[in-house]
Amino acid sequence: MTEEKNSEPPTMYKNLYERPMKQISILILAFLIFNSCKQNIRKEYKENSKKIEYEHIYTSEYQLYKPNSKPKAVLVLFGGYPEVAEDIKREFKILKKAKENEIAIAIVYSNYNKKLWLEEEDLKTLAKQLQTIFTNNKLPNDNLYLGGFSSGGNVALLIGDYLTENNRIALKPKGVFIVDAPIDLAALYFSAEKNIKRNFSEPSVQESTWLIESLGNGFGNPNDDLTQYERYSVYSSKTENINNIKNLENTKIRMYTEPDTIWWKENRMADYDQMNSCYIKKLSEKLEKQGFRNVEYIPTENKGYRANGERHPHSWGIVDVDDLTKWMLSK
Repeated sequence: MTEEKNSEPPTMYKNLYERPMKQISILILAFLIFNSCKQNIRKEYKENSKKIEYEHIYTSEYQLYKPNSKPKAVLVLFGGYPEVAEDIKREFKILKKAKENEIAIAIVYSNYNKKLWLEEEDLKTLAKQLQTIFTNNKLPNDNLYLGGFSSGGNVALLIGDYLTENNRIALKPKGVFIVDAPIDLAALYFSAEKNIKRNFSEPSVQESTWLIESLGNGFGNPNDDLTQYERYSVYSSKTENINNIKNLENTKIRMYTEPDTIWWKENRMADYDQMNSCYIKKLSEKLEKQGFRNVEYIPTENKGYRANGERHPHSWGIVDVDDLTKWMLSK
């Protein structure tokens, strides 16, 4: 009897034949997926490795350095009483660091200065100015930070509170930082009285004379009545009043100061209760007691140097720029 030829391989051989074919198909699919992912990674790397360049926009009200990619944060800086944008750039090296580290941060150097306090019209004017800056330059408003040195620190906190409270304004700061700001105006007046009586340092006496005149004309003598001082100060230590920054409860806040009592004693014959550091520390403690969740008091040591090399604890130089940048980019 002749056996019929079977065109199908026996089952055991069929399974042996199909198994490697399945494995080959899986390998091909895996290769295609891997190759696609690799191409996407290369594309993403190529996009991210684009060198960050900064456009410099110059106006009478501010200077803006805007990166050529979407900013990860927008930082608005306010200088001390006489400082304008050029002075802030010279003293505070955050732009240089951003360029060196290829970090896309838009930086607004404000010419808004000569303000120890802000009245209602000041707040409205400054808020409108900031809105215009963001609109005209198409800046994102989802990661806004405000910072200021000396009286500029007062401005940063006060406008930060105003923007946070005002629902008609789209700008809401994620964080505010101050650098050795004179937050207690009554304490500033009392300190000025001491300096004039002491008559130790000519710069100190000149500044104190001006303070007595300016604060006295604006609010009267705090020895008689603190009402107006409370109304406009960031903080009033005698009454622990924080009404002017109460809306920043959920905002990140950093307070930099260098409490170098030896320097102040040798150069100004000033006591600790005449230093901004004293009231900044008191404010940080008060805010924590009030339930403010993100307050950092940052006392420094021997970091206060100005751009010309002069040793002075009342300087932009006390801020660690790298650490500040990380703080702005952290969630």
